[in-house]
Amino acid sequence: MPFSLKGVAYITGAGSGIGQHAAYAMARQGVRSFALIDRNPVTQTVQHLKKLYPDIKTVEIEMDVADEAAVNDSIEMTVKEFGRLDYALNNAGIGGALKTTDQIDKEDFERVMSINTTGVWLCQRAQIRQMLKQEKWSDSYRAYRGSIVNTASMYGKVGPTLNVPATAYATSKHAVVGLTKADAIAMAPRGIKINAICPGYVLTPLVGSTMDKGSVMDDERVKVPVQRFASMEEIGDVIAFLHSDASSYVVGSALVADGGFTCQ
Repeated sequence: MPFSLKGVAYITGAGSGIGQHAAYAMARQGVRSFALIDRNPVTQTVQHLKKLYPDIKTVEIEMDVADEAAVNDSIEMTVKEFGRLDYALNNAGIGGALKTTDQIDKEDFERVMSINTTGVWLCQRAQIRQMLKQEKWSDSYRAYRGSIVNTASMYGKVGPTLNVPATAYATSKHAVVGLTKADAIAMAPRGIKINAICPGYVLTPLVGSTMDKGSVMDDERVKVPVQRFASMEEIGDVIAFLHSDASSYVVGSALVADGGFTCQ
């Protein structure tokens, strides 16, 4: 079915990459109210959105998702400005060092976990608490009080390759998948839809700058059955779908978008 999105979106990691392009995708489907959150300014995202859709309204928040008080305040600011919260994308994350367990320091491991896992949990907890206070948009059997999507990774489903020994990252993303499933089961009967997206390799500007013959990332690209990395737009479109009524029966999924990488 064709779908459109109406309501208020809250996106962490919105300043660049997947978060930025998820905002663009959701705007294409009709969202006009955005809370855009990042540790860095979201100026580029806001400017692009308003250039294409002058009627868009935004709340811009610089925040560390591992800061509990800041997370709670950001939800309060969003609701104060827009009245409710309909779509949340918990996307902020870091890659961490490419090290195996015997190599990584405890502090480095815990930093990855604090942002990629605890940060997602803090945001999701605040979002759930708000969504439970509000009614569904409509009386349709497809409708929910709100929809949450967490950015996991294909390395939240499988272990990383020998070329990419991202132990802390994979651990954190497996935890995001578990968190998504546990809360999805608990919240679905209460009218909140929760899913995760598990992207494969995505052609971000950083990845693009490392692509050359003989590089680690070029070696990884050859392993993808479709022989390319995802565009950021493609992942944004999947996120928009997961928030839509077209995915109304998709609950607690960890939807893989990896060009077939984990099928092997």
